[in-house]
Amino acid sequence: MYTKLLASATLLVSVTSHSACPEFLDQEYRKLHSTESINLCEAFEGKNLLIVNTASHCGFTPQFKALEAVYQQYKEQNFTVIGFASDDFKQEDAKEAKAAEICYINYGVTFTMLAPTSVRGDDANPTFKALAAATEAPGWNFNKYLVSADGKSIRYFGSRVKPNDPKLTQTIDALTGK
Repeated sequence: MYTKLLASATLLVSVTSHSACPEFLDQEYRKLHSTESINLCEAFEGKNLLIVNTASHCGFTPQFKALEAVYQQYKEQNFTVIGFASDDFKQEDAKEAKAAEICYINYGVTFTMLAPTSVRGDDANPTFKALAAATEAPGWNFNKYLVSADGKSIRYFGSRVKPNDPKLTQTIDALTGK
């Protein structure tokens, strides 16, 4: 009886915590060059998110270094960066291992990178469909979407806005209460 009650309480807590999470974040994705998958709500509950569509062979690829710096600067303030690798603009390495090497070794990325997925059009993953509907769809690689911890506020920053641009960092400051 006690075991059933404990299992029911655990299930209720898990259902309750997910009910506060917006559907577009209650999604599971595979990590880059890994068999491990994560649910965005479970992994990043209560955090403000900077979601970025990335590619390993783009003129904006050096933004990985600045994205990592922003992540390091704000990670202790309920903030994280999530990179969605994508070949929608034909600039992602065909080999996921090579894309991972570019991110993790060449640019020192420690924030969460997800395996290639579509980020635009009818094939876009559910997270990017919602981001595009709330703001605008990515027109190229390295679009940035700043999402409040409750998922209700989404701000869009295009590819040309560098991660350390004051327009973006001041918005992160306001969101994190820095």
